[in-house]
Amino acid sequence: MSLHAPKLAPQDCGDCPIRHRAVCSRCEADELARLEEMKYYRSFQAGQTVIWSGDRMDFVASVVTGIATLTQTMEDGRRQMVGLLLPSDFVGRPGRSTAPFDVTATTDLVMCCFRKKPFEDMMNVTPHVAQRLLEMTLDELDAAREWMLLLGRKTAREKIASLLAIIARRDAGLRLRAAKGSLHFDLPLTREEMADYLGLTLETVSRQMSALKRDGVIEMEEKRRIVVPDFDLLFDETGDDTDGGMVA
Repeated sequence: MSLHAPKLAPQDCGDCPIRHRAVCSRCEADELARLEEMKYYRSFQAGQTVIWSGDRMDFVASVVTGIATLTQTMEDGRRQMVGLLLPSDFVGRPGRSTAPFDVTATTDLVMCCFRKKPFEDMMNVTPHVAQRLLEMTLDELDAAREWMLLLGRKTAREKIASLLAIIARRDAGLRLRAAKGSLHFDLPLTREEMADYLGLTLETVSRQMSALKRDGVIEMEEKRRIVVPDFDLLFDETGDDTDGGMVA
């Protein structure tokens, strides 16, 4: 399954493509039944705003298919992409009434939404949901710390390789396979968006992508299709420790 291929929303939790990674992944049958009662699906077209920073959020959600960006706007109008939401990522914070960032669909997007108040009430009595959300929050914190390293210390080539490795890992995880050997995925960002996210110029992104292709680290096909002949070779380009690496 592609990270951003448009899909119809699953009608049953058992058919959900993110079931094994989402906030509900540890729920038992009775807990899933309660979530079923409060869930609904929303679809967004590429480029559509999901929610604006400062808006009241009356829902929380999991990304089912597609990609969204988190963007923050400064007082003088400057904008910075500060995060990506990939399939199974959670949107919204229990206990927080407003959105801290603009959330925009980069591709066609399907989200599994839960009414916020019933979801918060369920968290208080359902440890499986609360524990999984805590794990996801800690993973997000680790990823943010790694991203600080990427933006502050990595070379342009390492930044590009790291972003590609993150997307490759997530796509492999959705396919229930390990990130090793030959992998392929659809790149969900334009080169302009990659430049914005990584703090690089468009020319630098294009140059480094071409260099990775020339060196056999990646292959590029039509419609932003990326083939990684050997994931270990791509990972070697990220600058991360072989026993660590970025959280995907």
